[in-house]
Amino acid sequence: MSKKVITIAREFGSGGRVIAQKLSEHLGIAFYDKNLISIAAKRRGLPEEKLESVDERRENPWRYTFDENMAMERQFHYEPLNDILFYEQSEIIREAAKKEDCVIVGRCANYILRENPQCRSVFIYAPLEARIRTIRARTGLDARGAEQLIKRVDKQRKYYYENYTEQKWGRKEGFDLGIDSSRFTDEQILEILSALYRTIE
Repeated sequence: MSKKVITIAREFGSGGRVIAQKLSEHLGIAFYDKNLISIAAKRRGLPEEKLESVDERRENPWRYTFDENMAMERQFHYEPLNDILFYEQSEIIREAAKKEDCVIVGRCANYILRENPQCRSVFIYAPLEARIRTIRARTGLDARGAEQLIKRVDKQRKYYYENYTEQKWGRKEGFDLGIDSSRFTDEQILEILSALYRTIE
């Protein structure tokens, strides 16, 4: 039987990942984010840094240099690393949903678990101005640099999501709940998400 799962998609700079981690700690349940890459790398026998370089990004047809192609095992020559990572992570996400209560960040988890009645999907967003302030504080970039970084990362996530799901990224129909993180404190958002978790039977 499936366990209780909260998936959290997020705009870059909205604080979604931090909120997801705090939620897992608050509820005392498992947290899946970049550790999905480590698990996938071990299962497929691939360098973790290679998979990390394509995480939540769509395929790049020029992903390898000639030397890298020669060194890569033959079975991976013609299968994009993006596809390898997506399909492996999808299996890990489905297995996790059957194994333990958990919070899963990004990686199309809301789509992968869309038919799971024990899953609730959340999209966390914020106005651009608020996200610029967050990214400036996090990186030390000026306002222009922070805005460019936000737009680049959001674009990568959008292309990734729409490529693998054929659905619009951030569209309300794909989620049970949307939260503007600029309108609430982290503690208030945790209360909201904890209440959502308790609705799962």
